[in-house]
Amino acid sequence: MGKITAVANQKGGVGKTTTAINVAASLADTTKRVLLVDTDPQGNSTSGLGIDKDNLGGSLYDLYTGFKTAEEIIQATSVEHLHIMASNIELIGAELELTGKDDRETVLKRAMEPVRGRYDYILIDCPPSLSLLTLNALVAADSLLIPMQCEYYALEGISMLLRTYNLIKDSFNPDLEIEGILLTMFDGRNTLAHQVSDELRRHFGDKVYKTLIPRNVTLAEAPSHGKPVLHYDSRSRGAQSYRALAQEMMEA
Repeated sequence: MGKITAVANQKGGVGKTTTAINVAASLADTTKRVLLVDTDPQGNSTSGLGIDKDNLGGSLYDLYTGFKTAEEIIQATSVEHLHIMASNIELIGAELELTGKDDRETVLKRAMEPVRGRYDYILIDCPPSLSLLTLNALVAADSLLIPMQCEYYALEGISMLLRTYNLIKDSFNPDLEIEGILLTMFDGRNTLAHQVSDELRRHFGDKVYKTLIPRNVTLAEAPSHGKPVLHYDSRSRGAQSYRALAQEMMEA
């Protein structure tokens, strides 16, 4: 039974999609069977894996609106062992249609059940907001992976996210756990980065990953080529860091 991890942070620009793509690719590189679920209407995980998000045969919109099943919208990617449930801007419409439905927060959870056993890991890339799409992801997930930048405002943002986490755990998904907190865009020359890192480790202990994701231009370049960084430049610091993170996740 595949473990479902939601990659979420309501604050934008923290490396959430970069993390979802590159963790998924790094796990797949170890021959694990991986499914990436792009539940962000921006569709950046979809395009970041080289898929034309304006020309999808089936997308998460079709799943949420009941037009297609999970089996029908899953597609292969250029990365061996990695599949995706793709998305585009149409997904905004699905959120509007969900509003009036009963059990609207469990649509994704119910849809994933028939395919869950095919994968070792399922990663859900969430939108940078606390929306119905994010709620569906957190209700469907076993765990929550929180990417965050090493800056002061990130500490405020994580406290808001944890309040939401506790609310969802109490109301909808009592089994939801924190997979880990990932420090992204880390600059070792920056004193504040070290201060934020130390503060998080004091407060959250071993829930903070040992692996740090550095500021790395290759990580920013790879999506424009439709590739995870591992396939764009496997020797880059970004690729090595996500490889190390995948290993840390598997060992945990």
